[in-house]
Amino acid sequence: MIPEWVEGFLGERETRLAEDAARMQLVLDLTRAQVRAGTGGPFGAALFDARSGELISVGINLVVASHCSMAHAEMVAIASAQQRLGYYDLSQVVPGGCVIYSSAEPCAMCLGAIPWSGVERLVCAARDTDVRGIGFDEGHKPADWPQGYAQRGIAVSRDILRDEAVAVLRDYAGQGGEIYGARKQ
Repeated sequence: MIPEWVEGFLGERETRLAEDAARMQLVLDLTRAQVRAGTGGPFGAALFDARSGELISVGINLVVASHCSMAHAEMVAIASAQQRLGYYDLSQVVPGGCVIYSSAEPCAMCLGAIPWSGVERLVCAARDTDVRGIGFDEGHKPADWPQGYAQRGIAVSRDILRDEAVAVLRDYAGQGGEIYGARKQ
């Protein structure tokens, strides 16, 4: 399901990264490459082993290419890791825990899926308002969702390389990229 160019992209990069900014930079570079390749929407994600810093999986938005509304970057990254590691609860098979890095805050669907995956931390770049600002429908989300995650033991870090992520969103929209969702705004 993931386009062939992604393997080449990853083959050229260091995949053991210690810092949030370096991990997010990988996600944003992947997202930018996705927009250039025209293989999907302007969203990317990656799962890392929290302890070792090793990349576990990546995901890019494949909604249009796959004709599947569930093929969001976070969902693709999580599903790829679960299938590769052979278990639905990543906390059971990654002793150091998993961190998901996303080019934008999760939509309503991804917001619900992340806790069920066994991810222990979420790091986001662009905000929900940035994504909605170019026309995507992110669905209904409680305003206090980061506190809800904290109550479930999932830490949230926001605004990591936000300006760069917003630039990718704007480039996508400026190039006439398809804006999709249940309700276009």
